[in-house]
Amino acid sequence: MQVVLAVLSGGTVGFTLGLLGGGGSILAVPLLLYVVGIQDPHVVIGSTAFAVAVNAYLNLIPHAKKKHVKWKVAVSFAIPGSLSAYAGSAVGKLVPANQILFLFSILMIVMAVRMILPRKGTGQKTLTESVASPKMVLVIAMGVLVGFISGFFGIGGGFLIVPGLMYSASLPMIEAIGSSLFSVGTFGLTTAVNYSISGLVNWWVVIEYITGGIIGGLVGTVLASRWSTKQKTLNYIFAGFVFVVAIYMLVLNVKALHF
Repeated sequence: MQVVLAVLSGGTVGFTLGLLGGGGSILAVPLLLYVVGIQDPHVVIGSTAFAVAVNAYLNLIPHAKKKHVKWKVAVSFAIPGSLSAYAGSAVGKLVPANQILFLFSILMIVMAVRMILPRKGTGQKTLTESVASPKMVLVIAMGVLVGFISGFFGIGGGFLIVPGLMYSASLPMIEAIGSSLFSVGTFGLTTAVNYSISGLVNWWVVIEYITGGIIGGLVGTVLASRWSTKQKTLNYIFAGFVFVVAIYMLVLNVKALHF
């Protein structure tokens, strides 16, 4: 039964990513905890980090073929950020389970709010403007900051990386999304390696999750074109769902406030 639930949970994440283009990975942790039934939150974080990494690298390929990836910026963001992600994951392993879940639920609320806010910079920049020399010091600094957060929570961090790239490298939305996938994959892989060293990755669940994610992603991608005019409404619905799950996690882990 757990195998079926893991595949279905992975399918839910993949479907959301394919349909909305992001955000679904934030549900990976609560799905493994409360649906699949894995008891140790640290094992959940380590396992989802690897699954998210694989999913990001797979989605990077079509974006790279369409020239949506600015490799100089992507590498400058990801490499320093991966070192920071390793540090963040090391800290995360030391934090008690209920405390890290409490903080994770707050992060989910922040993400839900971000999803319903209007996006800026969704294509106003021309291609000529997009290849203008970015401030690499700012790109690296942003990568280090986002990398630590990503490693600490075991998430890809795409919803932080995309605006981070738009701000630090002045990329238009589509290039920020394409370039972000390299960092999402690298941060997730770095975090997973750190957790696996401590035996905190359930590899069978990872395989099941990735399998479901691939199938769900294909379905979501097909429906994305059909429901393109309804994406704003879908974003609102998904953001509301994430918010409800976050509140549920807050209530369950409220004892984390008693340090």
